[in-house]
Amino acid sequence: MQLGKDFIKALKQIETEKGLPIDIIASSLEAAMASAYKKYKNGSQVVEVHLSLANGEIALSEKYQIVEEVTNPDSEWTVNQAREQGHGDLEVGDFAYVEVNPENFGRIAAQTARQVIIQRLKDAERQIIFNEFADHIGDMVLGSIFKAEGDQILVRVNDRTDALMPKEERISSEAYLPGERKKFLLLDVRKTTRGPRIIVSRTHPGLLKRLLELEVPEILEGTVEIKSIVREAGARAKVAVRSLDMNVDPVGACVGNAGARIKSISDELGGERIDVIIWSDDAMQFVRNALSPARVAKIEPVLEQENSLRVFVRQDQLSLAIGKAGQNVRLAARLTGWKIDIKVIEPERLPTLHDLFDDIIKSTGESLWEDLPKE
Repeated sequence: MQLGKDFIKALKQIETEKGLPIDIIASSLEAAMASAYKKYKNGSQVVEVHLSLANGEIALSEKYQIVEEVTNPDSEWTVNQAREQGHGDLEVGDFAYVEVNPENFGRIAAQTARQVIIQRLKDAERQIIFNEFADHIGDMVLGSIFKAEGDQILVRVNDRTDALMPKEERISSEAYLPGERKKFLLLDVRKTTRGPRIIVSRTHPGLLKRLLELEVPEILEGTVEIKSIVREAGARAKVAVRSLDMNVDPVGACVGNAGARIKSISDELGGERIDVIIWSDDAMQFVRNALSPARVAKIEPVLEQENSLRVFVRQDQLSLAIGKAGQNVRLAARLTGWKIDIKVIEPERLPTLHDLFDDIIKSTGESLWEDLPKE
């Protein structure tokens, strides 16, 4: 059976343009031809197909095993049957191959070849897309909002690829309008029967980390290190940083001149407020820093509870320490890994005249109040 040199030329062109190896196409064609022939014969033949990449010729053979007693006439012969077919030198256990060229099978073969190539091209495209994105999980990508599909937003990340942003990966306060361009974190890439399933996120802490790396050269250079990030996406985030150079202020580097750097990141995240604090390996100091902008008066461990600290603030700092709906203390606890119990410290006061007299009474055991003139 002849497919022709033009067919092989076309396969080689596909190999060049699509990056799909011609030997993979050839092996797929051989398997598909064998399957198509069995359907054509409507039997249980054992079929082997060989495609010559030199001239486009297809050799199709039925394979028979030599047995003592035939149980499947489509794939077995006795020694006598083999001799009748011109295979007199075969014994039980050997195999005989009979090349076949059935009428009308050429059309079926051509159609099968077309279907295989189309499917292989689809598979190759999917594999290329998978490989392109699978190596970049955790990176930031730029995409445009394409359309909403149920609880998911479709994001076009390049000319041929759409990603999904599930509801839980969206910033609830953001409106996602078609054509709007935003930055996303590439969260996951999975193979499915319909092609790669690419998931992006706007809420993951990794997106804030990538934005900081983009905006703050000291982080990308390694002078400033991000130790921990927590977010309540769209509302507030806390970032713990430290400097590996004593001459570099890590908070100042992240915030930028007049707050320009952190404002740029905040604007990208829909106005999310970002607290940058200094990381410390001293748990109490780290918690003190994490509760910023509140000023902490005193911290002490809660001995009866593991990883728990009691934090004292003055009355005027209580609302700052707790934050709106508990947001500040909640984020500080997540950032540091410590349970934080906020308490108000009683204000100190100067002793009154009454207090002084009481102290004298307690020290002398006598009551001076009785000697005071009565009105």
